[in-house]
Formats: sequence, C-alpha cells, structure tokens
Amino acid sequence: MTDWTVQTAAELGRAIAAGKVDPVDLTEAFLDKIKDHPLSDRIYARTTPDRARAEALAAAARARSGQRRSPLDGVPVSWKDLFDSAGVATEAGSALLRDRVPETDAPVLRTATALGLVCLGKTHMSELAFSGLGLNPVTATPPCINDADAVPGGSSSGAAASVAFGLAAAGIGSDTGGSVRIPAAWNDLVGLKTTAGRIPLTGTVPLAAKFDTVGPLCRTVEDAALLLAALEGGRAIDTRAPASLEGRRFANLLTVVQDDIRPEPAAAHAAALNRLRAAGASVADIEVPEITGPMGDSGVLYTTEAWGTWGETIAAQPDLMFAPIRERFEGGKVVSGADYVAAWRRLDRVRAAWAAATAGFDAVLCPTAPNLPPKVDRLMTENDYYVTENLLTLRNTRVGNLMGLAAITLPTGTPSCGLQLLGRPMGEEPLLRLALSVEAALSA
Repeated sequence: MTDWTVQTAAELGRAIAAGKVDPVDLTEAFLDKIKDHPLSDRIYARTTPDRARAEALAAAARARSGQRRSPLDGVPVSWKDLFDSAGVATEAGSALLRDRVPETDAPVLRTATALGLVCLGKTHMSELAFSGLGLNPVTATPPCINDADAVPGGSSSGAAASVAFGLAAAGIGSDTGGSVRIPAAWNDLVGLKTTAGRIPLTGTVPLAAKFDTVGPLCRTVEDAALLLAALEGGRAIDTRAPASLEGRRFANLLTVVQDDIRPEPAAAHAAALNRLRAAGASVADIEVPEITGPMGDSGVLYTTEAWGTWGETIAAQPDLMFAPIRERFEGGKVVSGADYVAAWRRLDRVRAAWAAATAGFDAVLCPTAPNLPPKVDRLMTENDYYVTENLLTLRNTRVGNLMGLAAITLPTGTPSCGLQLLGRPMGEEPLLRLALSVEAALSA
C-alpha cells in the first residue's frame, strides 16, 4: 500500500484530483500517524482533529463534484503555533502566552482554508520566534531528522519536523531572520522566505513586524509554489517543466557568509556550485562589502523592535522565559531611538548598494547555514556556546531579511546542508521558476 505521508503535497493534490485518494482517508492517515508516532508530542503543540476531519469532508465533496478550489484542495498541512486559529490555543512557544485562545483565524490561515488546505494542528516553535536553533525547554524541542541529539533549527522547528517525519504534507512557518530556511535546511527540505509585506501578518504573533514574513516548508519547489498561491489566494507558476540553466548567471557571495564555515556545509556548497556549472550556468564570485554594516546593526534593528513589542510583557514575568532568549530580548531596551533610526537609514542605503551590485545576476547563492545542527546537551549547559551558535546559525539567512529579498533554500544532498538562493524584493515567481531548474540540477 502506498504511504501517502511521505509523498509531496503536489503529488497528493494530483491523486485527489484523479480520484485515487479520498481527502478523508488521507487526513485520517496523517492523524493516525501523529497519534502513534513516538515523537509527535515534541512536534505538535496541539492537533485539531475535529477541524481537520470537517475540512477533509468538505474537500472530498468538492472533489466528487469537480469543484476543487486549488491544486492542494484536501491536502493536510501543519501550522506554526503563532498563527491564530479560532477556538484553539495559539501560544507562540511561550509560557507568557499560555492559554491564549483567539476568536478568529489569522487571515492567511483563513485564505488557505478557503482554498482547501486541511489544518492538522499547531507545531512547536522557539519562544516568540526569537531563535534560529529550535531549542525550547519551556514547551518542547522538536527532533532533527538527521541527528537525534541535535536541535532541528528554528524558529519554525516543529513545522520542519512535521514534514520531515511524515506528520504533515507541508508546514507553514514564519521567517524573521531565517526561521523558515534554517529548519528547512537542517531537515533536508525546501523553505521559502517571502518578501516582507507580501503576505498579511494580521493574526500572527509578532516578533519584529518590519522583518516578519510567512512561508512554507515542504519537500519540493513545486510544493513551495503551490503553497505560496494557497497562502495568498493567488495563482501558482507553471511548475511542469523546469527550464534549462544554460546561460543563467549566479553570484556566489563571499562577503561574510563564507567566513568560519564548517567543513560539511563548505563541501556541500562547492559541490552544488559544480553541479550548476555542469548544467550550463555560470557562477561568479562577488563581494558586497557594504552588507557588513547592516550585519553589525542587526542587533539594533531586531532586538529594539522585539523589545518594543514584548518588553512590558517580559518584564512582568521574566522567569517564565528560557534565559538565553529573554536576554536576547533585553538587549533591545538599551538602544536609543536615535540609534535605531540611524540603523534603518544605513540599511536603506545598503539595500540600494546591494541591488546595484547584484543586478546582473539571476540569483545570489550562499550556504543556507554555515554550521550543522548543534547538540541539545551542549546548548543547554554552555550559555556562551548557545549565543555564538545562534548568531552563526542565522548569519547567512539574515542577509535576505536585511536586504528585503525573496529567498529559498534547497537540499544539496548532503544531510543538513542547504543551498540558499537570494532573489529580488517581491520576486518570488521568478525565484521559484529558477529554483525548479536548480533543484533539477542538484538532483541530477
């Protein structure tokens, strides 16, 4: 018997359309696997079986009558526990929000539901989304598919684990500094960071709203394209035939992102570039020294907004938080308004310099993460190690957020090593079309 829980979301959608899979049976298969899986409590904060079954019944009726609403109508997915869901707790991985129950769905969840996605439940995450590691001793630390003793990446940690362990066809997460791309890379998935402002954030628990974005974690670029369309109620790109890479021009970014890189990601990155060259693409090394300033300013930009959003709540009950994450928030309270404004002015100038330096390329490439998933025990016992690994983990992905870009990570074939493609602001469609071709080259 075919195991539906390891198929791509697109494959499941096509099987539903062809009458080969009933959405009700499909949803029950996922719910049964979640119920029986020994690690599911570390992946799902809570499941929504009644909602899932009702949505699956409606999807099945539409399939029978030929009125499916999207290519993914009837496909079960998970949602990071910062998307409001009516009548179900949304706690953003934090004891500060324990028993917070919204009355309505977030608009993005409502849109996806209207297009037929089936909601399996809410996945665990880093506290208030402020860590790239995925370590959360307050609620749960999800597992990493490649290392039982390591963290899975964050903050969309449970979203990645739900897909990697076959407990959802796809996961919906958020990305402020790398929170979709890091767990996707460390669990050998595709992760799409959308441009800030493209998908509405209303009804999502914020971290730093000027950088917060919504994006899918899934098995293929085709899935990412279909999920983007479902999340915003649009039309997906044509994913049927990846174009040739002949004549495509890539920039291999050297500035900052390849400093102190560990051997495995370095080797995986070099091998990926060789495959792209073999497929006919040109790859040129580039330096963009201007980005070093914003990278240094990122603490000012992120922590100031995060503390401005959460400072009063944290200060009222500081002991409810995991200390390293609380201390990261607290770093924002010492930044002056003048320093914050000046950092944004510098960032705007550097974004213009980035656009000029990369204008001649189809995409900019770099390793998604310069390190492998760290061990849980060491992170829990060595605070300095926690701080340095967290900052290193998010360093490369943060370029995409700071520059305001669409970005995607693809598996390289080396466990927990991803290839990141940086596109242009609001350039998700051309980036996805290019990523289809890169995916084909990497798997050749």
